[in-house]
Amino acid sequence: MSWIEFAVETMNVEADAIRRAAERLDSRIEIALKLLSECTGKVIMTGVGKSGMAARKIAATLTSTGCPAVFLHPSEAMHGDLGIVAPNDVVIALSNSGESEELLAILPSILVRNVAIIAIVGNDRSTLAQKATVVLDATVEREACPLNLAPTTSVIVALAIGDALAMTLQKLRGFREEDYALNHPGGRLGRRLTLRVQDVMRSGENDIPIVGPDMPLNDVLREITEKCLGATCVADQDGRMVGLITDHDLRKALERFGSAALERRAVDVMNINPAIVLHPDQLAFEALRRMEDRPRPISVAPVVDAERRCVGMVRVHDLVRAGL
Repeated sequence: MSWIEFAVETMNVEADAIRRAAERLDSRIEIALKLLSECTGKVIMTGVGKSGMAARKIAATLTSTGCPAVFLHPSEAMHGDLGIVAPNDVVIALSNSGESEELLAILPSILVRNVAIIAIVGNDRSTLAQKATVVLDATVEREACPLNLAPTTSVIVALAIGDALAMTLQKLRGFREEDYALNHPGGRLGRRLTLRVQDVMRSGENDIPIVGPDMPLNDVLREITEKCLGATCVADQDGRMVGLITDHDLRKALERFGSAALERRAVDVMNINPAIVLHPDQLAFEALRRMEDRPRPISVAPVVDAERRCVGMVRVHDLVRAGL
């Protein structure tokens, strides 16, 4: 067997194990989800070794999707950290064997608090399974390790069950994109879910190029050049946008009118129906997609309020620079 074939086999072993675990899911997961959805405290994740690492990851996933969760290391729990467990919490314990000494050692102290225990375990006859409120079957036929020793498949299956709990719980609680964004304000993901057009647009009387319909094209060119945005809004006396003039519109005017183009007015060359008009409260990432995902991408777009007054302009460069 080649190295590539062995790598593929490893992944197939783990994928098959997850598929079989999914097929074994029964009403017990409904009981677990009910315990979690009705939990008024927090979820305590615990486990030892690789199971502990999986527990940490599940805790992070639960927390980021609206269910507060923390990881409790069994060894540290024996030296004071058990104080974090409160009667209104739910404990999720991970163990392939269900006989991890460190985990079993803290069970009596958890049970005395009348806390529900969800066991994700590979042996439903184990001590952990017998003590748990509900057991979720994470049995695997074998590890992906060629020696059948290193925790590989068993950890992947436990993670998959944890993700199934977290994602279903997220759906049960009606967790929305807006809620997700509040928990992820940093990085590109957070910016895409929270940043609005008004946060990146050029605004202010001295920064927005605006001309009237009767302004000579020579003055229109001066306005576009001075404001350095490659376009200008055309607004009526009430400040409402009636058109847009871009560098592309100016080139078309030169082609159409030739040397007489500078004798024309803004109304003669403006686009009365710009391809994209943005609003201040739109997501900035949505604006970027609209400007780029078209047969002919545009580099600048006007921003108008509810009364169609021009309040700003946005360039693709500004959106990209904002980290979207």
